[in-house]
Amino acid sequence: MTESKARAGEDLSLGQMAGASAAADVKAEVAGFLNDIRQFQREVKEMLQHQKERMTMLDRKVTTHARPALSAAAEMDVPHRKAFNAYLRSGDDDGLRGLALEGKAMSTAVAADGGYLVDPQTAESIRSMLVATSSLRALATVVQVEAVSFDVLIDRSEVSSGWATETAAQAETTTPTLERISIKLHELSAMPKASQRLLDDSAFDVEGWLAGKIATRFIRAESAAFISGDGIDKPKGILLPTKVANASWTWGNLGYVASGAASDFASTNASDCIVNLVYALCADYRANGAFVMNSKTAGAVRKMKDADGRFMWGDSLAAGQPPQLMGYPVLVCEDMPDVAANAYPIAFGDFAAGYTVAERPDLRILRDPFSAKPHVLFYASKRVGGDITDYAAIKLLKIATS
Repeated sequence: MTESKARAGEDLSLGQMAGASAAADVKAEVAGFLNDIRQFQREVKEMLQHQKERMTMLDRKVTTHARPALSAAAEMDVPHRKAFNAYLRSGDDDGLRGLALEGKAMSTAVAADGGYLVDPQTAESIRSMLVATSSLRALATVVQVEAVSFDVLIDRSEVSSGWATETAAQAETTTPTLERISIKLHELSAMPKASQRLLDDSAFDVEGWLAGKIATRFIRAESAAFISGDGIDKPKGILLPTKVANASWTWGNLGYVASGAASDFASTNASDCIVNLVYALCADYRANGAFVMNSKTAGAVRKMKDADGRFMWGDSLAAGQPPQLMGYPVLVCEDMPDVAANAYPIAFGDFAAGYTVAERPDLRILRDPFSAKPHVLFYASKRVGGDITDYAAIKLLKIATS
């Protein structure tokens, strides 16, 4: 018994030693594995740090060598933008009063004279929105002037010519007929409002908000005036002149083509009036022709088919491009009249030659914290005018039998 117990104790001791040795081996293996992981982490960190340093150096090179002109140009507008922001938020106009604007004979206009000039970045944002909208401005000629009106000289006579011979006397050419069209500029205004609490919030983009509000009001007013304006404190629209049948057209009037039905398009061969409208325009203008109509009229026209059953309307081939009718672009302008008896729902012409928009580049803002407390009013104003400058370049479609 004693010998058996001794052997059992010896076996147990050997087992414990073997277990301890195995545990030590496992512990050593785990320690080695952890060391490998730490080494891998160190290598990854070193690589990332090295990559970061390289990116920083490249960024410094780009900033130093590739962007000096851009930074200099941006810095020129910074004082005006900061001063304008302070004026909008708190009415502090000290910065604007002492700001000298390059290219101006005086600094900025004081509030008593109509407000302060908007900083160039905000003004450009408003101008971009005006150009990008569905207004006749997108097709017309737009000029910027510093005067109260803009004169356009139109030579509406044909250049006389003839065949000359070696000995015969040459006939004298006729005197050209020049037409002077004066486009008067009118004041266009908008007056959005905001609470002073909102203006005090530094996270509120007051310039962006103001630009959007002003552009929206200007777009609506301009678009309507360029189509149906009467010239009284607003531009003259393309539908203002006297309309006559195109067969008896004379300068100073707009020629029209009849639709063939009293209150709608003709029930048969409805597309014929569109073809007649296109070819009522002289070929010189037709090369740059475009249609102008509202959405309701466009919905009716796009159902028209030619004699072979093909739709005359073609959707735009690329994003941002206008649809086409008979191969000419279509501007959908909601201020054009609906299809109705004796209405003129469609215009076709070379509007770059036929209509001119004249405007002053100055856009002014006057801050009024008193008239609508607790809100602050912002009176924005600019001067703009428009008129037909070539009566031969635009033709209309009249809903009538003749």
